[in-house]
Amino acid sequence: MTQSEQLQDKILQDEKLETKLSVWRETNQKIVFTNGCFDILHLGHVDYLAKAKDLGDRLIVGINSDSSVRRLKGSHRPLQDERSRLHIIAALASVDAVILFDEDTPYELIKKVQPDILVKGADYKPQDIVGYDIVSQKGGEVRTIEFIDGYSTTAIENRILESRK
Repeated sequence: MTQSEQLQDKILQDEKLETKLSVWRETNQKIVFTNGCFDILHLGHVDYLAKAKDLGDRLIVGINSDSSVRRLKGSHRPLQDERSRLHIIAALASVDAVILFDEDTPYELIKKVQPDILVKGADYKPQDIVGYDIVSQKGGEVRTIEFIDGYSTTAIENRILESRK
């Protein structure tokens, strides 16, 4: 399989997700799930996703669709389209699968994935993370990961805007 085919293989639709999950569960692999917009990939994202992967065997990343990002972040976002964001996150070695979702939260996707570990940034309290109820009811873990100070898409966007003045 070529590198391009391997990359495409990580970008899942619902039916392909079910197949991957079945294979991974048959071999008792621990599935980690996180989600986000991942609009401009930066060191904070790479560090966060690597740490999330360290918590289990397989990392699935839910990516907000363009319309979902606009509803959450405003009409000026996303800066990169969903196809680009899917491919960029899929290209990371720590990521095993990416899947697009159009809702404002990944709740329905988390229901489908039924991860062993649900991860978000430490700016959340575990019990406030969308999907906490799903994962805890099945005996899974909900974890938070500290961010690297100074790295965020908003901070990068603001620096770019300031440099234009």
